[in-house]
Amino acid sequence: MKLLFSVFFITLGGFAQDVAKDFDAPDSLYREDQFYLNITYNTLQKRPDGLKQNKLSPGLALGFLRDMPLNKKRTVALAAGLGYSLAIYNQNLGIIAAGNETTYSILDTENIAFSKNKLALHYVEVPIEFRWRNSTPDSHKFWRVHLGVKLGYLFYDQYKLESSQGNSSHTNLADLNDLHYGVYLTTGWNTWNLYAYYGLNSLFKSSAKIDGQSIDMNTANFGIMFYIL
Repeated sequence: MKLLFSVFFITLGGFAQDVAKDFDAPDSLYREDQFYLNITYNTLQKRPDGLKQNKLSPGLALGFLRDMPLNKKRTVALAAGLGYSLAIYNQNLGIIAAGNETTYSILDTENIAFSKNKLALHYVEVPIEFRWRNSTPDSHKFWRVHLGVKLGYLFYDQYKLESSQGNSSHTNLADLNDLHYGVYLTTGWNTWNLYAYYGLNSLFKSSAKIDGQSIDMNTANFGIMFYIL
């Protein structure tokens, strides 16, 4: 009987070691970079004469990307996902909305002192990426280059002015484009990745004008991208 128990426990111990080895084995079917967090500095391109940015214009984006490897080594992949982004622009563009009519002007900083004049844009975004990396199943530290396109749907916006001549606030401006799209590049190693985005269409519709000139501004954003899992 003692011999039987000895054989049983030796066999059980060997089985447990095998399970532990299997559990610790690298996952050859791994996926990478499926959650993202992006912090940016936002710039306005092709600005009308006299329009300037002031203070910091920050941006934040976060979401999920489904990694879909294309080769056996899983170093080339496509990814598509869904996320949220916030873009804030501090500048001197004055906006007055009254009924169905909205007027735009460049604030006269010599006669108007303002502590806040910002436009905040909230998007649901759909990013699609082509990915290259030199990753392995054993390590999460590797070089990466991601080329992507991004489509954003504007679901909420707010303009806010606090000045010496009074305060004003407007939401859901009719002259803002509901859809915003552009291309981006992410490259880096391990945790730290540089990020650059260029918008391919204007923030405003052609109906938004200053002295008859369309406000045909697009965006270029630069910052840092973090990927998780």
